[in-house]
Amino acid sequence: MKIALISPIAWRTPPVHYGPWENVVSLLCEGLIKRGIDVTLFATGDSVTAAKHSFVCERGYEEDKTVEPKVWEALHISEVFERADEFDIIHNNFDFLPITYSGLVDTPVLTTIHGFSSSVILPVYEKYNAQTYYVSISDSDRSDKLDYVATVHHGINLKQFTFKNDIGDYLLFFGRFHPDKGAKKAIEIAKTFGKKLIMAGIIQDQEYFDKEVACHLNDDITYVDSVGPKDRDELLGNAYALLHPIFFEEPFGLSVIESMACGTPVIAFNKGSMPELIESGKNGFLVNNINEAVLALGKISEINRQDCRKTVEDKFSVEIMVDNYIKVYEQIINSTKREDKRPWGYYKVLAEEGDHKVKRIVVFPSGELSLQRHKRRSEHWQVIKGEALVTLDDKQIIVKTGESIDIPCGSKHRVANVSDKEIAFIEIQLGSYFGEDDIERFEDKYGRAS
Repeated sequence: MKIALISPIAWRTPPVHYGPWENVVSLLCEGLIKRGIDVTLFATGDSVTAAKHSFVCERGYEEDKTVEPKVWEALHISEVFERADEFDIIHNNFDFLPITYSGLVDTPVLTTIHGFSSSVILPVYEKYNAQTYYVSISDSDRSDKLDYVATVHHGINLKQFTFKNDIGDYLLFFGRFHPDKGAKKAIEIAKTFGKKLIMAGIIQDQEYFDKEVACHLNDDITYVDSVGPKDRDELLGNAYALLHPIFFEEPFGLSVIESMACGTPVIAFNKGSMPELIESGKNGFLVNNINEAVLALGKISEINRQDCRKTVEDKFSVEIMVDNYIKVYEQIINSTKREDKRPWGYYKVLAEEGDHKVKRIVVFPSGELSLQRHKRRSEHWQVIKGEALVTLDDKQIIVKTGESIDIPCGSKHRVANVSDKEIAFIEIQLGSYFGEDDIERFEDKYGRAS
């Protein structure tokens, strides 16, 4: 199984501080590698991975403002689809733009929809609904206009989160500063309850931060900027509770399960996917307003912090996420299995008439066709990618991109790929019969010789 995994290029994969989509892609990628899956990660050049790594953009455009997003996004996506034939599945985690390339390739395209930024992007998903595959990250974040192959909840690496059994002495807001995330409400909840509040995250809306947050900062309400994994673990684990007073239908909420992994309960407004993550009274509380949030904070001592951790272990580990994606991959591969697949590669018939047949043939690295001959046809091979080692009777000939070779009727012949990249060539068959039973095999590394 060969998977092309497309990550966004706003941030590094995995991110240094912020980058939720990049974080999920990294966890999935490394988890697949541990399971023996052949993965090529398409991400920024400074990304860190055990997978094969392909990139055109050295740094994320949110980290390097000299990077023009539209230009490098276009180059990033095209790099993947120009290599589509190398993969069994292209797994897109880069929103809707890559889907617009899907009709140009035969490789099935799976898109994890990490949320809809707006309803205005739905027409793209609708157009390609019948020919691609969609995964939702929660049951709540589904459009009734689309078909989905599965819901796969995000998973996290539990080794990155230290369980703390003791209740902390401060409240925590951990998320981007934007009206959707409710930082202003978190401040109101903390003031009403009378407990210190620490706030962490990127400032996505500077005007909102300046107007609704900055003016409240003091010894009891502090802002500590965006934090990396080590500080995140400490902040989450030592908190009394995580405040998550969202004002939008949140597709998932990584910080919610990260908090629970540390044993810290979550007080969240009951919107979007929150009921799929939080069991009210067991690992946190679902509330509808500030007053209910304050009342719930008074009940935090009733929560068994072990139950918070167990929720993540049972439902939201990276191992569970990886297992579920492998099931999706297998389902897609089985449903799109083609008869033209061979152990050495695959081919596609481009044209077939009474006196000729044209194929596009791809040979995997270290792959080779059998040594064979035909009694009723001759062939002409035009190499279009890579470098082929051709056996023709007692000769061995290197045929490079742009070069061609004739295979006379009755000649013993074979093509082999001795490189570490795929090769492709166009085969034109001329004669009176083109059936597979006109192949006489003499040698075959896959055990198919007569």
